Amino acid sequence: MAGRRPKPTALKKLRNNPGKRALNRNEPKPEAAIPSCPKHLDKEARAEWLRATTALLKLNLLADVYRPALAAYCTAWSRWLKAERGLRKRGLVIGTRTGYPVQNPYLGIANTAMEAMRRFLIEFGMTPSSITRVHGAGTSDDDSPDPWDQLDMPSSPNPAKSLKVQ
Repeated sequence: MAGRRPKPTALKKLRNNPGKRALNRNEPKPEAAIPSCPKHLDKEARAEWLRATTALLKLNLLADVYRPALAAYCTAWSRWLKAERGLRKRGLVIGTRTGYPVQNPYLGIANTAMEAMRRFLIEFGMTPSSITRVHGAGTSDDDSPDPWDQLDMPSSPNPAKSLKVQ
């Protein structure tokens, strides 16, 4: 299938449906839950699992069916950390037995793991560009994205709370 991959409806709603396209009303809606952490994950991956699942559950973007993708992300995170430690220890360039300088193999491992992490982060809506488009859970599809439109509304006891600044 050509073109961009569709975003999940939950992510579109959190972003206030910026494209204003019709939302998929028939999309499966798995129950929000933190999946069990796979036993094969190492210490660093388990720590990232805990951090990521907590954040994703707060946004209602996590369910048991996402366990494999999240486990793959956490594995990539752990590999990236280990490769970065290797780079810190030996540097970007190492010498061969003959003294010829070559790129440290950990650099390739780190770059590959970082690219895998980036792809998974995009899938879960956790990149810096994604977070700027996420609105609070209290917004709906027909809320006005323009804070100046709020000035015509009756004032609330705390005017700062009535404005949604984006």
